[in-house]
Amino acid sequence: MGRSGKLPSGVSAKLKRWKKGHSSDSNPVICRHRQAARSRFFSRPSGKSDLTVDAVKLHNELQSGSLRLGKSEAPETAMEEEEVTPAFTEKSSGTFLSGLSDCTNVTFSKVQRFWESNSAAHKEICAVLAAVTEVIRSQGGKETETEYFAALMTTMEAVESTESLAAVAYLLNLVLKRVPSPVLIKKFSDTSKAFMDIMSAQAISGSTSALRWVLSCLATLLRKQDLEAWSFPVTLQVHHGLLSFTVHTKPKIRKAAQHGVCSILKGSEFMFGEKAPAHHPAAISTAKFCIQEIEKSGGSKEATTMLHMLTLLKDLLPCFPEGLVKSCSETLLRVMTLNHVALYDYVPSENDLQPLLAWLKVMEKAHINLVRLHRDLGLGHLPRFFGTATTCLLSPHLPVVTAAAQCLQEILKECVAPHMADIGSVTSSASGPSQYIAKMFRAVEEGLTYRFHAAWSSVLQLLCVFFEACGRQAHPVMKKCLQSLCDLRLSPHFPHTAALDRAVGAAVASMGPEVVLEAVPLEIDGSEETLDFPRSWLLPVIRDHVRETRLGFFTAYFLPLATTLKRKAMDLAQAGSTVESKIYDTLQWQIWTLLPGFCTRPTDVAAAFKGLARTLGTAISERPDLRVTVCQALRTLITKGCEAEADRAEVSRFAKNFLPILFNLYGQPVAAGDTPAPRRAVLETIKTYLTITEPQLVNSFLEKASEKVLDPSSSDFTSRLSVLDLVVALAPHADEAAISKLYSTIRPYLESKAHGVQKKAYRVLEEVCASPQGPGARFVQSHLDDLKKTLLDSLRSTSSPAKRPRLKCLIHIVKKLSAEHEEFISALVPEVILCTKEVSVGARKNAFALLVEMGHAFLRFGPNQEEALQRYLVLIYPGLVGAVTMVSCSILALTHLLFEFKGLMGTSTVEQLLENVCLLLASRTRDVVKSALGFIKVAVVVMDVVCLAKHVQLVMGAIGKLSDDMRRHFRMKLRNLFTKFIRKFGFELVKKLLPEEYHKVLVNIRKAESRAKKHRALNQASVEEEEEEEEEPVQGKGDSIEEILADSEDEEDEEEERSRGKEQRRLARQRSRAWLKEGGGDEPLNFLDPKVAQRVLATQPGPGRGKKKDHGFKVSADGRLIIREEEDANAKMEEEEGAKGEDEEMVDLMEDVGVKSKKHQKLKQKEADDEELEMPPQYQAGGSGIHRPVAKKTIPGAEYKAKKAKGDVKKKGRLDPYAYIPLNRTKLNRRKKMKLQGQFKGLVRAAQRGSQVGHKLRRKDRRP
Repeated sequence: MGRSGKLPSGVSAKLKRWKKGHSSDSNPVICRHRQAARSRFFSRPSGKSDLTVDAVKLHNELQSGSLRLGKSEAPETAMEEEEVTPAFTEKSSGTFLSGLSDCTNVTFSKVQRFWESNSAAHKEICAVLAAVTEVIRSQGGKETETEYFAALMTTMEAVESTESLAAVAYLLNLVLKRVPSPVLIKKFSDTSKAFMDIMSAQAISGSTSALRWVLSCLATLLRKQDLEAWSFPVTLQVHHGLLSFTVHTKPKIRKAAQHGVCSILKGSEFMFGEKAPAHHPAAISTAKFCIQEIEKSGGSKEATTMLHMLTLLKDLLPCFPEGLVKSCSETLLRVMTLNHVALYDYVPSENDLQPLLAWLKVMEKAHINLVRLHRDLGLGHLPRFFGTATTCLLSPHLPVVTAAAQCLQEILKECVAPHMADIGSVTSSASGPSQYIAKMFRAVEEGLTYRFHAAWSSVLQLLCVFFEACGRQAHPVMKKCLQSLCDLRLSPHFPHTAALDRAVGAAVASMGPEVVLEAVPLEIDGSEETLDFPRSWLLPVIRDHVRETRLGFFTAYFLPLATTLKRKAMDLAQAGSTVESKIYDTLQWQIWTLLPGFCTRPTDVAAAFKGLARTLGTAISERPDLRVTVCQALRTLITKGCEAEADRAEVSRFAKNFLPILFNLYGQPVAAGDTPAPRRAVLETIKTYLTITEPQLVNSFLEKASEKVLDPSSSDFTSRLSVLDLVVALAPHADEAAISKLYSTIRPYLESKAHGVQKKAYRVLEEVCASPQGPGARFVQSHLDDLKKTLLDSLRSTSSPAKRPRLKCLIHIVKKLSAEHEEFISALVPEVILCTKEVSVGARKNAFALLVEMGHAFLRFGPNQEEALQRYLVLIYPGLVGAVTMVSCSILALTHLLFEFKGLMGTSTVEQLLENVCLLLASRTRDVVKSALGFIKVAVVVMDVVCLAKHVQLVMGAIGKLSDDMRRHFRMKLRNLFTKFIRKFGFELVKKLLPEEYHKVLVNIRKAESRAKKHRALNQASVEEEEEEEEEPVQGKGDSIEEILADSEDEEDEEEERSRGKEQRRLARQRSRAWLKEGGGDEPLNFLDPKVAQRVLATQPGPGRGKKKDHGFKVSADGRLIIREEEDANAKMEEEEGAKGEDEEMVDLMEDVGVKSKKHQKLKQKEADDEELEMPPQYQAGGSGIHRPVAKKTIPGAEYKAKKAKGDVKKKGRLDPYAYIPLNRTKLNRRKKMKLQGQFKGLVRAAQRGSQVGHKLRRKDRRP
């Protein structure tokens, strides 16, 4: 009987093993279920659970197998076995499995499930279980938990050897958890006495196996007691016995005791009842025990007991009463900070990293909780902590600086930002919380002084968060800081420009540009003597961060400035100063780019827009360079700035002014060298503005546009298309009467011979039909019959470019049809099928979408889904016997419908389709065969394996009869199909059903699959584990059987402890040391100073001697990293192919039709590369012209080129690496004389440069 999951012989050496404790490193990143399980440690779920007593009983019966046996058969069989089987004892090692395999109690299923034949301890467990089971059966027992409990307790008193005692204790640990609580309450006295006697006897011996399981049994026993039992002294006495083992020297015993104490205080059954007490009765005595142990061991040299208590308190502190939590915390602080209870009095030294980082984290959490409980009290303590934490930024250690900055940022986000609205304005003379904020900011602002220059990056990040949290209310105390930031920005070679820009940007976002520019003016007015513009960097910062500010400030400040700068640029251009003119022109353009930001949720649209509208209209019409920017600003203002009804009405009031300007601009022809971007921006702005325009105004614009379309004098084709574009934009916003009139206007153009005009006419109709509600929807409903007739009549005259909008119209109309319009859908089917192979990608996509929508329409028509789909498919079947193109398109349509309605089609329908498509594989046309293979590919994925198995012979037979030309042309498609069939039905069956000429391909597929699987296993195993920068704490093991079976014997543990190396002993000695930092100069150290704790260091002062970080790459002798690429394209391709789901199959099929997805283009390219690799061409290059070899020619002297440096290297046994020129008669050609001369000159120049470098180096070596 082998262990589950064991690798075959010889494989284990090829695979890497996980390090101990790292076996879950490859688990998914998302672990919410595991975290939820940890958080419910000895707690009940808050919601209503589906788990009932009956469900548990049924589960137990299913697990034990009693439901599968007859009620009378099992006992008789057991009795028969007992008659022929002699009696055994626990020492009968020869037949120790006799009672294990047929044990009906699921409590002991772990023992059988994780059986390991090589372990003597496991054999002993199985032998004891078998013996106890046999005794219970011999006395007519039913193998209940109570019977096992009684038998095991009797056995525990009788056994003598330590191994048997450990086995009995382990089995008791399993069964005690399922013994009814009344039984354990009644037998508490006898059971606890037996456990305590064993604990006393085993505590002296060196064995740990029995003791750890007895401790676990005792914890379970105490956890099952009721509240009344804890009022007796004997119960607390037993609990104290368990507590004494929480500081045991053996880790397994200590962890078992600590886990047991936690389970008692957190998971006792009466703690979850209706009358549950606030705290466990044993919590007080447990807390006092912890305090005594901490005080006893806190001052000793080897404070291991202190560490054990801290581990225990980490889980138990929430279980203690409030007063005892305070006592425990004060005891910890007193021991940790040399009798100074306040955390503020204990600030670790900046050179003592771990205590300082822990102190910062504790202070962060403490202040966050204090502010949450009492806002003013918590804010009052923050200035002092900010001053202390800011000094940590002076530390030479980067982790300390980073931790201090992150700590202050978290406090600002959690403690300050949520309360700023209540605090109000912050000034330097304010009192209360406002004064606290000002002091905190001054502490952070001090970080901009030069002594903090090494931490300026962290200071700037901190200022950025401060501005975001408090900028709106505290800007009066921040103006000086903004000036300091601007001065720093101008300092030469300032390294943190990006961080400073982000900080100023945060100030712009929170305070507004008006406040920022008041503190740090732009200093640009058009009258500058020099062109330095030191504050011009503010313009891009404001552009990227301005929002939710006053639009009137842009009108009052920036617009006049932009006008002045533009006038200055024009004057300079007229004077001939081109460079200066360009600089001023760029500045005024940068100012205009601020406008979209000002239009993002402005606060004064209703008051300020009327003063800006005229300027914007002038800029759109007269300034082509500003057209795109102003159009973007208008769109932003409408979409993000008109949330209030008053703002919306104000902007809508100017539609009569802006829209004619935009219409005229769009109607202008595009110049030869211009880009279409401004024209597209104008059209998008028109569409956006129409969303807030009054319907009467839209109707008037639409009427004028319709007249212009009908105007015979307007013969310009481009202008007519532009007007139709405007009609497309206006149509969705008109009322029903205007839409009806527009429909009669564009109806003749639906049959126009001018393809562009016809397409635009369909676009107008598409926009009208797309309206889900409003006038457009009402028009479609009232004119449905007319629309149907028009669309059917214009079918023959529809051009290819108009197919996409026409199909889109039909999609919208079909969605609104009812059962009486089924005839109309039937008439559309042939057109839609043919459009699946249209030239336009958009037309093909719409054709497939319309096919699906028509299927949904038939499902709506009813009465039965399967019958409705059958009626729909009957309309497509005639296409399978038509022309070649129609047959190919019909198969594609059926393939798409099979995928979309796979759950609704009947099995007989799918099988019939598959049979007919297999017949079409015999076609001589590639298009038909390609579509048929696509259908089979989707059918393999969609169909049930049982149904598909009936037709495997038919499919393989049809594929086997393909001609050689078809087989070569579709070799990759056939390969993919064979791979899928092999995965579903096995290699041998597929090979038997295919002709012999396919066997070679099948063998190659099998090899590739095996190779890909092997590569995946090796790649996964060969990933090197990255070393953590710090040693992770060893995680405690639970009570699972995996750890039980993996446990070593006591003697092995002791031997491991004895075999520890000298390095670990040296580290253990170093952990217990402490260093004292002396005072400066001759000043003696004052031990009465409250800050003397900062002089006690846990790490030796001096230069760091840490290990080099291992990056996972090899390093060459000269210190450079050697990085090797590990990429196996074939394995990756096979893996991707194996993992491909139904949706990806349909994507592949759509790509075959021409509806390509960018995501899969790369995959297709790799498939093509694989095809080339698998079938190399027989042709070899040679000759001239197109048959010449195209491989790169070797460069003379390339073999001497150095791999790791410049220049050449000498090779042993070869000539010296001079510039040898190969002799070639083609070089005598006079036409190539100049080219060859250039090559020689390059060689000479390279030699001269090398000579000069060597000469300089020799002179340097000669210097004394």
